[in-house]
Amino acid sequence: MFSKLKKFIGRYETKFCFGATCAIITNLGLVAGLRTGEHAKVGILGGMLVIAVADNISDSVGIHIYQESVHLNKKEVWVSTLSNFLTRLIVSLTFILLVFFLPIQIAAAAVLIWGLFLLAVISYAIAREQGINPYLAIAEHLGIAIAVIIASNYLGHSLIHKFNL
Repeated sequence: MFSKLKKFIGRYETKFCFGATCAIITNLGLVAGLRTGEHAKVGILGGMLVIAVADNISDSVGIHIYQESVHLNKKEVWVSTLSNFLTRLIVSLTFILLVFFLPIQIAAAAVLIWGLFLLAVISYAIAREQGINPYLAIAEHLGIAIAVIIASNYLGHSLIHKFNL
């Protein structure tokens, strides 16, 4: 029973990791960039909903078309498309719930902590599976996420200052 479950999860691990990572980094960037505006909570929630739906569909269709172009079988193409969509949607919803139910400054911190934690767990699992140093993989992936957070924070502050929001 356990070996069948592990085999099933292993077949879809790549799709899960791709979708989850996209959702995590995109939502972290959004929160870091928009958390200080006058109507930050509404702006962040609106942006997160767009990410959860429109960006998610766009990304899933991109994967779908790419996989069709490399001649994967139809079932595998649809499994990849749907698993990416559902993974991104579920991960995005966890961030949306944090922002919806918490005051914006606490929500922003919670989103950053939750996102970095999820990314670290995914990085650790992949590294262990590949037999590489998990701490280097975690450092590499968190470094990328932190660069996105810093850049988004800078862009958000620049826009807010430019438009006096």
